[in-house]
Amino acid sequence: MTDQRIEGAATGLKGKAQDALGRLTGDSKLQLDGKLNEVKGKALDAYGRVIDGLDGIADKAPVDIREPAKRGLEFARNKPLLTTGILAGAAILLSSLGRRR
Repeated sequence: MTDQRIEGAATGLKGKAQDALGRLTGDSKLQLDGKLNEVKGKALDAYGRVIDGLDGIADKAPVDIREPAKRGLEFARNKPLLTTGILAGAAILLSSLGRRR
């Protein structure tokens, strides 16, 4: 289990508690913060699941690409936002290449 999944679970629980307390006290800002933390927790958990899955694939990779794959996964673990930005940029670039003009 990756750190992102653990952090995601903790953030999600914190969000649920904030939401419940906000509903109990009538504090709409606390409720909103709680909902945002729940979403953030789910996103972190999903990211951690992807990293866990890719880690299993990297273990089964051919020997010559196993080490670069492990380094890439370590980068993704340490810099999740940067990794997400890079992948989003690559997806936008690739999708624009596929369009007909």
